[in-house]
Amino acid sequence: MADTFQTIKVETNEQIKEVAALAEIIWHEHFTPIIGIGQVEYMIDKFQSVSALKSQLKDGYEYYQLFDNDEFCGYCGIHPEDGKLFLSKLYVKKECRGRHLATKAFQFLKSLCKDRGLASIWLTCNKHNDNSLAVYRHLGFETINTQEADIGNGYIMDDYIMEYRL
Repeated sequence: MADTFQTIKVETNEQIKEVAALAEIIWHEHFTPIIGIGQVEYMIDKFQSVSALKSQLKDGYEYYQLFDNDEFCGYCGIHPEDGKLFLSKLYVKKECRGRHLATKAFQFLKSLCKDRGLASIWLTCNKHNDNSLAVYRHLGFETINTQEADIGNGYIMDDYIMEYRL
């Protein structure tokens, strides 16, 4: 069977709405046990809502929808910074996990970096997000630092900073 994985750049209001709707589903399911419903709701509004996504796109972020067999399975958000690619978001909905979509998205991002002359991909990941940390380590990311970021409303993001050098 042919590889049916596809990335499509988010450029329309409809795509932004689709990403925000999927973000809400994924965040409630995946992050509530890790950081609690209050912080999930706050972070969705601050970082994953339609208005937040539009603002990020204006600030130079790029979003890509991830499709497998024409099914919208996930998305990633990126931002080039200082010769590196910041992988701000990479999320796959629960029923699509196990299809190696994160690996396929990562191959796409590595190719993008090579085309743009970027030296590495870096990200932040919650220290208690064990499944995602395992995936990133499997892909070759290394933990290079830790970070506690005050995101407002009394919430802290307690993350590892991870990097993959091309």
